Amino acid sequence: MEKLIYLDNAATTAVKPEVFEEMKPYFLGNYGNPNSVYTFAQESKNAVEHARGLVAGMLGTKANEVYFTGGGSESDNWAIKGCMQAYASKGRHLITTKIEHHAVLHTCEYLEKQGCEVTYLDVDENGLVSLEALEAAIRPETVLISVMFANNEIGTVEPIREIGAIAKKHGVLFHTDAVQAFGHTPISVDELNIDMLSASAHKFGGPKGVGFLYIRKGVKLGPYIHGGAQERGKRAGTSNVPGIVGMGKAVQMAAEHMEEREKQIAVVRDHLIERVLRDIPYARLNGHRQQRLSNNANFCFRFIEGESLLIMLDQKGICASSGSACTSGSLDPSHVLLAIGLPHEIAHGSLRLTLSEETTLADIDYVVDELKAIVQRLRGMSPLYEDFLKSEEGKKAAE
Repeated sequence: MEKLIYLDNAATTAVKPEVFEEMKPYFLGNYGNPNSVYTFAQESKNAVEHARGLVAGMLGTKANEVYFTGGGSESDNWAIKGCMQAYASKGRHLITTKIEHHAVLHTCEYLEKQGCEVTYLDVDENGLVSLEALEAAIRPETVLISVMFANNEIGTVEPIREIGAIAKKHGVLFHTDAVQAFGHTPISVDELNIDMLSASAHKFGGPKGVGFLYIRKGVKLGPYIHGGAQERGKRAGTSNVPGIVGMGKAVQMAAEHMEEREKQIAVVRDHLIERVLRDIPYARLNGHRQQRLSNNANFCFRFIEGESLLIMLDQKGICASSGSACTSGSLDPSHVLLAIGLPHEIAHGSLRLTLSEETTLADIDYVVDELKAIVQRLRGMSPLYEDFLKSEEGKKAAE
């Protein structure tokens, strides 16, 4: 393939060269198990704890509140299942939203089968949860509120500070899936009243297969994996030293010039949004126009099937998606797009483009030019679009 423009950074990001270099020694010379007692293993242990400190620093918390996991889905599962089990004597009710990642939604469905009650909050047309509805849903037996920091499909950033304040006011624990936000926006767990937070390294330039769960001191959460004493007895299994080291380096790099970098990405994103909405008729931007991730643009194109769009973009060297990579094999429209009120026929024509700091204005112009031509071609083959145009012409003639 001569040209490659990668616009699926919400699915995964490239490992930064500096991250890879940081990891290499722990595959080769420094391969000791960090839980071993001899001196050779101490290098690995020190590297793991250094990475833990870097993550804690990014969150404004202490290192002993950070637990390494296999990624965001494991962290979500641990936080929600563990919380509902540990606080079962208080109650078995939890609150979440209809637009969460499936790592949260499927966990909630599992818990419902175990006798828990789950309130799934609606969101508005921009994907924002109502604070009034959330507070009204709290009961005496409510144990947990789990609301994602930023939506992985439409990019909307939720009012996390306000949600945290409501949870604290009512004595309810607050978990947030920050997989898309961590490394891209400043997060202080104390300022935002977050009790548990999930993140995954491969969303911000780190390796796949490693993440973490922040657990505030005092939150009772039992072990998620039983076995050895790793992660202070909370998560058994030999530590993924190279992955943890790589995540630590990616955290360090993400923290550097974060505000400047994300503003630059947002400028390119805004150019993409403006061009698509200006140049392609019957296109719709999904998610909040301002209160969104700096790298996310999600559109729906009427009279278009998203799968055909993705295939034809791929032929032009453009990597994109129609939503979450975790549901790419599904024929059903996105649950997120349905939750914000889109009908099935429009939700099927979705396209998610997620940028990185490497994405240029020239890249975007190429993508939009190709996208415009592809949309025109696909609509030219659609009898529904032809009927629609005739109907529009009839309305104009009648006027």
